[in-house]
Amino acid sequence: MYIIKKILIKFFLFFLIFFSFSLQLRSQEMDNGNNIVVGAERTSLYVPLLEGKKVGIVANQTSLIGKTHLVDSLLSLKVNIRAIYCPEHGFRGEVQAGGKVSNSIDKKTNIPIISLYGKNKKPQREEFANNDIVIFDIQDVGCRFYTYISTLHYVMEACAETNIPLLVLDRANPNGFYIDGPVIKDTSLVSFVGMHPVPVVYGMTIGEYAQMINSEGWLNTSSKRVIGEKTNINCNLTIIPLENYTHNTRYTLPISPSPNLKTKDAILLYPSLCWFEGTPISLGRGTEHPFEIVGFPMYENKTFSFTPKTIIGVAENPPYDGIECYGVFLSQNEKYKTNIGQKKINLSILIDMYRAYPKKGVFFTSFFDKLSGTKLLKEQIKNNFSEEKIRKTWIEDLNEFKQMRSRYLLYK
Repeated sequence: MYIIKKILIKFFLFFLIFFSFSLQLRSQEMDNGNNIVVGAERTSLYVPLLEGKKVGIVANQTSLIGKTHLVDSLLSLKVNIRAIYCPEHGFRGEVQAGGKVSNSIDKKTNIPIISLYGKNKKPQREEFANNDIVIFDIQDVGCRFYTYISTLHYVMEACAETNIPLLVLDRANPNGFYIDGPVIKDTSLVSFVGMHPVPVVYGMTIGEYAQMINSEGWLNTSSKRVIGEKTNINCNLTIIPLENYTHNTRYTLPISPSPNLKTKDAILLYPSLCWFEGTPISLGRGTEHPFEIVGFPMYENKTFSFTPKTIIGVAENPPYDGIECYGVFLSQNEKYKTNIGQKKINLSILIDMYRAYPKKGVFFTSFFDKLSGTKLLKEQIKNNFSEEKIRKTWIEDLNEFKQMRSRYLLYK
């Protein structure tokens, strides 16, 4: 009897451990967004809308159905694709940030590829009008200064001008679980890295963001743009939504959205680091860890070093090319690594690098203001404001934005 009792107890303990482990695995699966169905995969909802029509597709290397590119999938379904439009980094995602993206012909399909970057950020009306319908399917990372949402804006304007329906295939936002940062209110700071009165991290999918652009009246067919100005211009917009997604879902991208965002940590750190592009600080471009390390040659702590070097198509002539830099590997540093993936921008990195940089008079460039969306942040840092004190100046604008955002959410 004693032996049987021991066996039953062991069996019960084994069952508890197994059940707990199963729940943990399930929790991890939900956390990584493994059960999400992206809009592109829901072909039964949108392929019937394409029958007998000349289709334009705004796409890049992230436009996948499983492991197959959207263009290839739709061609196999006999969809008539007449043109591909590509954003910054090109159709195959092989052009570095700011690099030239030219018109070309796709070698695999012989379909014309039209660049929507450089001088031609907005589709040319005469060419664009040859489409009967346009699909937008690009993976965003949820930051105002990531230019895919600006491309979305110009595509929506072109669709409105030519009366062409736009179909947005929604994708999950890897930074969609929080809202943070200064909101653009100054028209002089409107640029391709900040077109709308939104915070740095806006907590919306690309489909939700498209609805906000449309319904808030931000489309403007004139060349002059005033931040927050409303018009009566609308795009004929349809969203193919995600399945099994909420704004608490932690989503790991299946493919790099651009050449220098290569890892989950880099994407999570991106909102906290991109404004260093308006400073002399290296973000690790030209190394194996872009957007995971920060530093410069004169950094006093020599415990971590890196040497940026040209990488064709990824980082050509990066800051401090061939010069040894010292700094911080953020995901391996005790002070910073615990903040990765938290529901806020990590301002301490910016503050610490400013304090460590010896030539403070040349730390901020004019581009910093466009990235941050305000002329105030650099002055706050110069005046030794704490992170908490800086954040308090964002609260009113963030609350106002959250109210507006709530009207366009498709997911809980």
